[in-house]
Amino acid sequence: MSPTLAAARAGLSRGWIELKQTLTTQAELVGLLLRIGALLAVMIWTRHTHLPGTNFSLGTATLVSVLGLNFVLYGVVDMGDQLVVEREDGTLLRARAAPNGMIGYLIGKVVSTAGQVALAIAITLFIGAFLFTGLAIGSPGSWLTLAWVLMLGLLATLPAGAVLGSLFPSQRSAGPWWLLLLGGLSAISGIFYPITHLPVFLQWIGQLFPLYWLGLGMRSALLPNAMAAVEIGHSWRHLATFGVLSAWTVAGLALAPTVLRRMARRESGSTVAARREKALRAT
Repeated sequence: MSPTLAAARAGLSRGWIELKQTLTTQAELVGLLLRIGALLAVMIWTRHTHLPGTNFSLGTATLVSVLGLNFVLYGVVDMGDQLVVEREDGTLLRARAAPNGMIGYLIGKVVSTAGQVALAIAITLFIGAFLFTGLAIGSPGSWLTLAWVLMLGLLATLPAGAVLGSLFPSQRSAGPWWLLLLGGLSAISGIFYPITHLPVFLQWIGQLFPLYWLGLGMRSALLPNAMAAVEIGHSWRHLATFGVLSAWTVAGLALAPTVLRRMARRESGSTVAARREKALRAT
């Protein structure tokens, strides 16, 4: 077996183990469920409010849009945060020391994070199907659209999370920026309210980022076709969704390996020890 293939297999195994730890560790599982519960609470609070100009529940539309938010929450924020933490504690240094260790490390992160995204979406959609009305989940076309949006969503966000995670010197410095990123993008991407009710310049800014297109893709898959009337251009814009998410995928896959290799080259036993000593002094 080639060293690269062996590293890939080790990465798949590592990712599966990390995912199982998330599902069996009480703190991790509670954190996952609390996130889902908090978002569902917002949707329940708005389920008797109508989308502007329609008789359709804002809560149902938000439920579907939040499925797209999970990609940023787990694929960007959590992925990036884990890289920061594991660079600080020496995990990344140990991965670099092994033959093709970075390949296995990254594959493991992709597998575990993708599993968490899929799990969060499945739980949210399953519970939402009982609590909300109006979901269009009965046709094969809905599930086909959901499948390609899921695949492209993971490919577009996971490399972005790896790149952003490599830019922060510590977890403490990363925290405020993650909150700003998540809150800011959610506000201008039409997740909790139609983007067409924002100023035009914010609509253009929101469309530059994948979160808007992920929310739009999820809405196109799981809402009735008539709900396209509240979107930009009164259309689901599948071709544009595919194009923008593909562009983010290509850019991320081209940039992430280079950035991560540079980050790994800067790691050494002395830098890990220095960061650990600094953290101890700060506490």
